[in-house]
Amino acid sequence: MRIIGITGGIGTGKSTVLQILENEYNAYVVEADRLAHRLMEPGGSAFSQILSTFGEEILDENGYIDRSVLGGIVFSNQERLQQLNDIVHPLVKEAIKEDIANKAQEASYDIYVIEAALLLEDGYREICDTIWYIYSAMDVRIDRLIKGRGGTREKWISVMNNQSSEAYYRLHCDAVVDNGKTLEDTKEAIAQLLNQC
Repeated sequence: MRIIGITGGIGTGKSTVLQILENEYNAYVVEADRLAHRLMEPGGSAFSQILSTFGEEILDENGYIDRSVLGGIVFSNQERLQQLNDIVHPLVKEAIKEDIANKAQEASYDIYVIEAALLLEDGYREICDTIWYIYSAMDVRIDRLIKGRGGTREKWISVMNNQSSEAYYRLHCDAVVDNGKTLEDTKEAIAQLLNQC
């Protein structure tokens, strides 16, 4: 089972690439953000640590962590954000490692795909056989984001400016998938990369 890491900035179309891999190449896909959210639910491995670090005021009326309240605490305070990341990121990585071992034993998938915005920063190089950078030109990304999520051009440029640069991704990833043209072009790029592995 080949392990592929997928990363790239907001609006590059990572989810399109994930769908192609899942639907056409018998890939099992894990999105690190979604997994993190599951681990933060009651009974999840991150829940009690987050509660003891940030206090019960982050809980909603049903006893779940209110992510908007927690976000309000951490996104304006770099130190608090680091505390949250130090709890959640290692647990996500550990859960993914366990899942890879289980999926390898089941032998029902050809590819295991890990998608994470901070794939490189969080040290997933040690887990992945290859890491792909999903690329789209800035104007394409902005158009997608405005159509899909609303907001202004200025808002999305600001978000992009707070993410890693294209140069950073190109330097640290093994391959680039240009996802800024047609769907067929993207499929062709993926097919070529998989044939090279």
